[in-house]
Amino acid sequence: MWRRPLKNAVYLDFSKAIKDQGIDKIREKYGNLFRMYEKITGVNAYKEPMKISPAAHFSMGGLWVDYELMTTIPGLFALGEANFADHGANRLGANSLLQACVDGYFIAPYTLANYLADEIKVPATDVHHPAFDAAAKQVEEQLHLLKSIGGKLSADYFHKTLGKVLYDKCGLSRSAEGLEAAIRDIRGLREQFYADLFIPGGYAINSELEKAGRVADYLELGELMCYDALTREESCGAHFRLEYQTPEGEAMRNDADFAFISAWGWAGENQPPVWNKEPLIFEFVTPTVRSYK
Repeated sequence: MWRRPLKNAVYLDFSKAIKDQGIDKIREKYGNLFRMYEKITGVNAYKEPMKISPAAHFSMGGLWVDYELMTTIPGLFALGEANFADHGANRLGANSLLQACVDGYFIAPYTLANYLADEIKVPATDVHHPAFDAAAKQVEEQLHLLKSIGGKLSADYFHKTLGKVLYDKCGLSRSAEGLEAAIRDIRGLREQFYADLFIPGGYAINSELEKAGRVADYLELGELMCYDALTREESCGAHFRLEYQTPEGEAMRNDADFAFISAWGWAGENQPPVWNKEPLIFEFVTPTVRSYK
């Protein structure tokens, strides 16, 4: 299918830098970047301008964990970027490496053993417990619901449409007007999802059915992300609200009113989420505005 270009990129021309400094100096500074760019695009940036377009890196967040990396559910541990511990402490991919090393190598092998040591005396869980039956029944009902819709649009269609809404209205910058529109768009998209979804094939090892289940979750999570961003009336970290910036365009944070973590609770279908605030207390450092000048 032909897609219209987004026209949201700029070109980075190295020709003057190459002329002034020499190609060897530029290769010494940026050689790895140029190699990756050519591998991905097939374009030699030493000879042609490099095309640069904006992209969201990741959404900061993750599950709460204690010092042993256990969540609020006993026995459920969250390692790496699945937990909240080091988000924002490092730039780009560095925190992935940090958490893989620290969580996976230095912490979990010892803290998991602490937990399991106490579990030796606990009797084995009875798989015939009503909770198992209830969980299995809930999953079966969802699979049958998704499969029985019999519409005309694929799970990929809803996934891409949701992604565009979030990218445009809850991406690198956002506003109250855009976020409110995004929430309406996602609610409408969810209604369309349950009215016009099409899943080919049967129930056995069906990747399209699995994908549809994930998209159903994304629709719920996407709306919550917009809801959360709407309540955050400041510009801080991954939240850049257009209404809250200095005359020079710098982020304008508000630590007096927003020095807390938002932990949202599910209140039921078609009900607004429950807003739980966990205060952030800074004893040794004072948060300040990040300036790129």
